Amino acid sequence: MKLFIDADACPVTRDAISVGRAQGVTVVLVGNESQNLDRHTERAGVEAVKVAMGPDAADYAIVGRLSPEDVVVTGDTGLAAMVIGRGARAVSPRGRVFSPYTIDAELAVRHAEQRHRRAGGRTRGPAPFEPEDREHFREVLIRLLRETG
Repeated sequence: MKLFIDADACPVTRDAISVGRAQGVTVVLVGNESQNLDRHTERAGVEAVKVAMGPDAADYAIVGRLSPEDVVVTGDTGLAAMVIGRGARAVSPRGRVFSPYTIDAELAVRHAEQRHRRAGGRTRGPAPFEPEDREHFREVLIRLLRETG
């Protein structure tokens, strides 16, 4: 089992690394080459995969390396759908586990919001990231890694 982190703009990278290492899981950070992922790989059990700049490059790098027992940290609904399709688990930085039963509806909402914005409309952004979100994420990730491992 591995813990993959979609490291592009992930607010819980350090938390996920900490939890993954405490659970004895190899942590794989995946992000574009402009990020300094190497600062995290000084710790044992943490690998970095740098991808070229470009849309969804990190997503495809993660999906191509997945096994069904893996867990992926991502806020990207599209990546979460691909992860679920590969039989793995996906969790958001706020600790919401993506479900195979609702992922199609979430993709439909995402698509509708994108169309609305392209037409000049506005949509609400996410709520501010709070300390409670971070704690909830840690608790859920521990549970997921124990269930999956």
